[in-house]
Amino acid sequence: MASSDPDETADPGAALASPALSGIRRLSAVDTVRARISLAVDLGLLAPGEWLPGNAAIAAALDVSQITVRRALVALGRDGVLERRPGRGGGTRVVAEPARSAVRETDAYRAAADEVHRLVDQRLVLECGLAHLAARAADADRLAELRELAERMERAADWAEFHRLDEVFHRTVAAATGVPAAAADYEPVLRDLYRYYLPYPVERLRESNREHHELVAALRARDAAAAADVAHRHVTALHRDMFVGLDAR
Repeated sequence: MASSDPDETADPGAALASPALSGIRRLSAVDTVRARISLAVDLGLLAPGEWLPGNAAIAAALDVSQITVRRALVALGRDGVLERRPGRGGGTRVVAEPARSAVRETDAYRAAADEVHRLVDQRLVLECGLAHLAARAADADRLAELRELAERMERAADWAEFHRLDEVFHRTVAAATGVPAAAADYEPVLRDLYRYYLPYPVERLRESNREHHELVAALRARDAAAAADVAHRHVTALHRDMFVGLDAR
């Protein structure tokens, strides 16, 4: 995946400057990583003492560079959220008593609730249509690829690996429609929404993977109505399961 990391461009805000991301476009890439991890800790999605995945896995999941991840994790250590254990068997984990609301940049995410709900609704409309079309057009190779991706998500070791596979899965469904224009319309909505995703307990992510398996089964059966119904349930749940829903509880 090509990095859209603004810390690697001449303009630090360039990659986050689209109108759909106005709430967070003022943040550097380092600060977006700090905010997403800190907000996950604030919401209890990352528990005290929990180890984070490796830098490369976090970078791939959050679509930034490893340099950005390293800088963000070091800063979160100073913020009182994370601690680094050096040496063999070491790594980065949430401190036993993490500072809450320690990263003011999380406010930019919390303030974007309306924007996130709008993006979820856009994705809902597009993804139901894509699932319907894919049920009619997906060939054997695409179906096998989707089934393998769902099986790999079952075995995902952590949230970073799951999120990366989830992104590939949904882009593959779009490609399976055989309608390039439809996939092209879907891509910016999915990309913008993924920028608001947080680390999440992998056990709960695996629960959502049941719907991936259901969607693959509907596509294999050429059942367009069932495929659209699965997509509807899968995307609608984001209103309550993303941080905007958790924050409102």
